[in-house]
Amino acid sequence: MSQPEYKRALIVGAGSGLSAALARLFSREGMQVALAARNPDKLQALCTETGARAFACDAAKPADVKRLYAQVEGAIGAPDVAVYNASGRVRGALVDIDPDEVQRAIATSAFGGFLVAQEAVRRMLPKSHGAVLFTGASASIKGYAQSASFAMGKFALRGLAQSMARELGPQGIHVAHFVIDGGIAQLGRTPSGPDALLDPDAIAMNYLHILRQPRSAWTWEMELRPWTEKF
Repeated sequence: MSQPEYKRALIVGAGSGLSAALARLFSREGMQVALAARNPDKLQALCTETGARAFACDAAKPADVKRLYAQVEGAIGAPDVAVYNASGRVRGALVDIDPDEVQRAIATSAFGGFLVAQEAVRRMLPKSHGAVLFTGASASIKGYAQSASFAMGKFALRGLAQSMARELGPQGIHVAHFVIDGGIAQLGRTPSGPDALLDPDAIAMNYLHILRQPRSAWTWEMELRPWTEKF
């Protein structure tokens, strides 16, 4: 059975870590790449390196997301891969954290994922082809102390992914959620031992693996952790 072919990817919540690794990998695979962030100026070097296009977007705002898709369609065409990599969090004791900040964090982690996925799927359904990939975290499956907003947002995003996978898989759209259960290596982060942090390039290869799965054996979720991580 032939592998699905993807030509255009949109990565929302782009920065210098995992999303940058995805942009490099997708570009090497011959895909056109669009990147979205609240501040697209920070993506100039990555765009120069990969040939990607950068756009401004607050993913928690419906008007921003609609405008983003219109701009991306005009620049490279409708994406057949959408990656949601944005998240928000507020740390602190439950009785102390600001409810308004919690609301904004959940909107970024979960509501933004819904908005980005909805616009993507509207364009994928007529072709019965596409993929929507969500970046989750340890907090997707276990809530940590003083991290209620992050857990709520990531639990909701995982629920969205599972619901979408069941609804849209039979219609030709591959929906997958990635539980990143560990820290991701990046500048300024010191590992505690060999491979103690997840390599963003290694994570990106697993996203590509999901895109290459034949539809007779699709998975909706992949859990990734460094080999030193305790269950």
